[in-house]
Amino acid sequence: MKLPYLILDVFTRTPLKGNALAVVPKADGLMDNEMQAIAREFNLSETVFICKPQNERNSAALRIFTPYQELPFAGHPTVGAAVTLGLSSRASAIRMEEKVGLVTALFERLDRRSGEARFTLPRLPQRIVDLPDRLGLAQALGIEVEDIGCDVYRPAVFSAGVTFHLVPVRDASVLGRIKINHTAWENVFHHEHHSAYVFTLTPEEKDYDIAARMFGMDVGEDPGTGSAAAALIGMLAEQALGTGQSDYVLRQGHEMGRPCRITLQLRKDDDVLVHGAIGGEAVVAGEGVLDLAD
Repeated sequence: MKLPYLILDVFTRTPLKGNALAVVPKADGLMDNEMQAIAREFNLSETVFICKPQNERNSAALRIFTPYQELPFAGHPTVGAAVTLGLSSRASAIRMEEKVGLVTALFERLDRRSGEARFTLPRLPQRIVDLPDRLGLAQALGIEVEDIGCDVYRPAVFSAGVTFHLVPVRDASVLGRIKINHTAWENVFHHEHHSAYVFTLTPEEKDYDIAARMFGMDVGEDPGTGSAAAALIGMLAEQALGTGQSDYVLRQGHEMGRPCRITLQLRKDDDVLVHGAIGGEAVVAGEGVLDLAD
């Protein structure tokens, strides 16, 4: 069996930056264990398999795998798959069936190998629980207790399909000082996936409103995490104005040399979050063929 694949760099328009993603565009017929084995072979944070949709009105069905498990939803595979499907068609709206639900992305072609996609969250983020143990958080991240917290934001667990521990810190310099304490990690970040999204506001940066780093999900550090940004929308929405739309630009991956630019959008009506969206660019960095013959 020979399967074509693409390598995209997501949340960037520059090859070899952003968050790398493997895309298998013709994945029908693959068994679950074969998809998992292929994702482990690529050994990227995620691999997305594009299959025929169950509903013919939709563009595709997606299966998303880390090297170790399948995910119901993830942001950078969704953006990467939408750009892949958009580049191979003339469609400006890409409808993708994911385990978390139907995801619709608006696509804009930038050139022959890059595009931009923004998708509405299939599940709005929800607060799960507070994280009051500031000392434990600081020890797990290798920072000071006084570094925890930013403006009105306090640590909490949120999920928009994938669970994240959201940890606001004082400023961007704290992000650069993080040194993971693996002994303390899983006891402190004990909810599903043991993943922490550490973020801060960046009013001194003209191009970005928020800076973040993501640790966990069996990948160490991830350069660009759309599902975590989706969870963060929930925390941002709690402090947003009662009615209206708010837009943010977030940077992630700069400390890794893989800078990502992620756009966030939320809208509230009568103080209730009614809309959330994530967006970014993606570029095809390479392509090849998997030869799976015995």
